[in-house]
Amino acid sequence: MLSLTEELRAAGDAARPRAPRRAALALLIGSLCAGSVHAEISDTIHPFIQTTFAYDDNLLRLSEFPGQIPDLSDTSRTVQGGFLFERPLGRQLFTGYAKLSHVTFNRFTELDYNGKDALVDWAWQLGNRWQGHLGTSYLETLAPFTDTNSDQRNLRTQRHHYADATWLFHPNWQVRAGFSRFMADYELPAQQINNRTEDATELGLDYLATSGSKVGIQLRQLKSNYQFKGNPLLGLPDNDYTQDEIKANVLWLVSGPTKLSFLGGWVRRTHPQSVSGGSSSGANGRLIGDWIATGKLRFNAALWREFQVVEGGIVGSSLNKGASVAGFWTATAKVALNAQIRREKRDFSTINGFSALSGLSDSSTSSSLGLTYTPLNNIQLELDAFRDRRSGNPIVGSNTYRAKGVSFSANVQF
Repeated sequence: MLSLTEELRAAGDAARPRAPRRAALALLIGSLCAGSVHAEISDTIHPFIQTTFAYDDNLLRLSEFPGQIPDLSDTSRTVQGGFLFERPLGRQLFTGYAKLSHVTFNRFTELDYNGKDALVDWAWQLGNRWQGHLGTSYLETLAPFTDTNSDQRNLRTQRHHYADATWLFHPNWQVRAGFSRFMADYELPAQQINNRTEDATELGLDYLATSGSKVGIQLRQLKSNYQFKGNPLLGLPDNDYTQDEIKANVLWLVSGPTKLSFLGGWVRRTHPQSVSGGSSSGANGRLIGDWIATGKLRFNAALWREFQVVEGGIVGSSLNKGASVAGFWTATAKVALNAQIRREKRDFSTINGFSALSGLSDSSTSSSLGLTYTPLNNIQLELDAFRDRRSGNPIVGSNTYRAKGVSFSANVQF
């Protein structure tokens, strides 16, 4: 189970470079022809370049109407470049990356954009009892169309700042604390209702077993402050909320190849500005299982029931219940396969204390299949296919749609 700060350090979507597409593609082809050349600048900095060609038959995730099925398909080209870095200094470790991207579409050219993605993390250690992380990240990319009902370009900028510390005050006991701030801003005026800042504070106590397993308790408070306020008296729900959590934090090493992690308990989400002082509470949590069946085959499965933000224009949050299963097979030293299926239901009945939205929900199913070929240690080719389906609810701006697509990417690290 990922901790709060580990989740926040995950940058999410990949970003891509600003360099001209033809020059970048030529450089990539030249690198592929170079065979086994692997010229790292140093042991600290590792530059890379990647190009991706993709097809999506419903790029805007819009609903299909009987007798009127518009052509929503498109192909895109992405050129990405940047570098990874890792630098140990004594017992300290500095890691991160910086990426630039240039994305162009064949039909929906108004969506063309340049993306940015960067992260810096300091894994610090003081003596044998104190350790933690301090870091920041920045991501600018095209926001998904799943909840927007729009064909306009909408760049989303996300910033994360985080810090945490763990004190091992006994060989079997540790206490930890963390703070993080997440900020999201949207380019499209119609979506700026989702501009927000989220502050999370966390405190935990864990018992560490000699087997490597652990069990603990975690307290967390999340405060979300939206830039644009609604007025519940006028039928416009205010999305500000405070969420208080008390959860069990468990990592169980069942055996060498099998482990279970669980973070779950009781959660209460309050919307102080709603007409009824609306609040929602109940069980929230996530269970993850990892099983290494053989040296080449492993599986991952997850179950969750969690409050999540909805980045649409009508509702601000939902209670999500879902499950996923994924498999990973290293067929040979150079060929690997992966597959995943995921299903989720979003319940909008508990948001904002706004009774007019009671009982509304949507559900989605997605599946993907990927093939990775690594002809050389520094060259990776990947072919991916996906299929998405959602039964939406138009009252809350959730479309019913189907989408499928395929992409091919080539990556070279120098």
